[in-house]
Parts: sequence; structure tokens; C-alpha cells
Amino acid sequence: MSSAPPARGPDFGAWRGSLRALAASIQGAVHGALCAAQAEGRLAGLSQGVKEGVGDTTFALDVPAEAAVEAWFEARACEGPLSLLSEETGWRHAGPAPGGWQALADFDHGGPRLVIDPIDGTRPLMHDLRSAWVVLGFAPPGRGQPRASELSGGLLVELPPSLQSRARWLEAARGGPAESRVLPVPCTAEAVASAPCETLGPREVDPVQGYLTFFRYHPAQRPALAQLEARFFARLAAQEGADLLQIYEDGYCSSGGQLALLALGRYRFVADLRARIGGVTGPFSKPYDIAGAVVVAEAAGVSLWDGYERPLDFPLDATTPLDFVAYVDEAARARLAPHLAAALEG
Repeated sequence: MSSAPPARGPDFGAWRGSLRALAASIQGAVHGALCAAQAEGRLAGLSQGVKEGVGDTTFALDVPAEAAVEAWFEARACEGPLSLLSEETGWRHAGPAPGGWQALADFDHGGPRLVIDPIDGTRPLMHDLRSAWVVLGFAPPGRGQPRASELSGGLLVELPPSLQSRARWLEAARGGPAESRVLPVPCTAEAVASAPCETLGPREVDPVQGYLTFFRYHPAQRPALAQLEARFFARLAAQEGADLLQIYEDGYCSSGGQLALLALGRYRFVADLRARIGGVTGPFSKPYDIAGAVVVAEAAGVSLWDGYERPLDFPLDATTPLDFVAYVDEAARARLAPHLAAALEG
């Protein structure tokens, strides 16, 4: 991330309860829809495209999540001004009005600026294969569209498949600590507040053993990215003594989920370089996919960079293509980054 100082403004801590309530409502709505579809033999219907949002396709499983976001947004707008970015609508601004709420013109209203991906990882979850995540980022008031470096808090909440009855909640204010909780599904904001938590931080791990992943989603992106991956791992074998049988691939189609697994110490390294060398026009990661996850991952000691090994910072919008490279900690970056740079040079 950028070396800019932490953003100042309304305390992220003062909003934790409300953001937890939003995430809990999304989790409950999505898990309920998934379990009902599975029980009634309607699972295939969850993968039907409903419409095209500003940032991505809205599938049938996204609909209950977006309804939960809309209900929360309207309720909060009745109480005070705020701006909210989502993949469906882009930025929206709202605040109180007599008898309810009203749309506002821009960011200059004195309320927070929030970024949400209600379901990051819709595609695996709608087939009941693997967890998705609610990804929430919090930025204090400002007169314009914020950047990732302005975020002062993040929340990552697991949306599990139908047979999983517990889920992880990760959250952090800028600078840490990052906290991890495991709670039943569904749960409430009050349950989150009272649950025991684990502090996440750097771990003593071997960075050339375990899950080291180059994410390549679209079939047209895979040949160029596979060549890069082959060069990278050949260098690890030759110069780091890596046993390639002990290095694993995980094509997890959730950018926020990838950063969650780094924060939890499950991954060693993730490179999403689709926008740099994928060879097609998309799809790519977008800012709303990872905004809140970046804060959590950094607070847990993850080392984050863009696709050119520059500090990771980006405008918070629904359209900018993103590359990112993430290492489980700085020690992993020290060993792996030179090999990635050499592999990128060919």
C-alpha cells in the first residue's frame, strides 16, 4: 500500500457495529437462499445472469445480497449522510430528508465513504463449491472519490457453502491489529462483538513451500500467465532449492478470499497479473473486490504491491482494472520478489 499516513475522520470503530450488522444481514440472506435452493433442487437457477451492473454481472444469488445492502443503505441515510460504492451501481450519495432520505449530489456531505462487494466470489458460491466473502472498506469524509490509501478500516466476512455451519470474520483498522473470529451461520452483530478473537500477524513459514498461486480466470488469459508461472517456479527450483511437489496451485475465484487466506497464513504468495499480461480485455479484479481486504491483509502483516512491484494504491471505483502481488510477509517478499521480477522480464 501507499506510504501515506492513516486517513483521519470519523472513527472506524464507531461504525464497526453497523458494518457488522450489514455483513450479518448479507450472510444470512445469501446462506438462506443457497440452502433453500439446494434443498429444493433449484441450485442451477442461482447462476442465471439477471443484469449487468457497473462493475460485473449480477447473478441470481447476488439479488438477496443487494437487497440487504439497499435496506441498510436507506436506513443509514435516514440517520446521516454517507457515500457507498458497489459493483452494481457505482458510487451513490445519500442523507436525511423529512420523513426519510434523499440522494445527494456528491461526496461533500461530511459522512463516511464506504466500499462494498456484497459477494466477492459469486461464481464458486452459486454452484455451492466454495466460500465467497463480503468485502467492506471504510474511508472517512472527503470531498472527492477516495483512494485505497485513504481507507481506515476493513471487514471480511465469509459466505460459506450450504453444508458449512461456521464462518470466519476478519477485521482491522488501519495499522492493525487484524482480528479473526469464527461464528455460527447465521449470526448477529452482537454475537460478533462478544465472540473471542485471534490476533493475526506474521508467521514463521517457508515461502517456497505451500500455496503459491498465479490467478488466471479466463481461458484466453491462461497461456501467457502459465508461461510466466513456469519461469517463476523454475527459478525457485534452481536457485531456492524448492521442491515443486510441495508447491500447490489454488484457482480460488475470489480476490478478497485470496487476501483473507494470506492474512490467515494459508497462502504464501498470490499474483493477479491479468491486467498486465493476460492478453485479453478482461475480466480483471476491480477496486471494490479488494478494498476492505487490503486493510485487513496489511494489518495481518501481508506485503502488498501492484503488478509492477510498486506500493499498492488505486482509485476506489467500479471499473479500474487492478493487478496485485501479495506475499504472506516481508520475509517472503524478500525471497520471492526478485524471482518474479526476473520471470516478468522473460
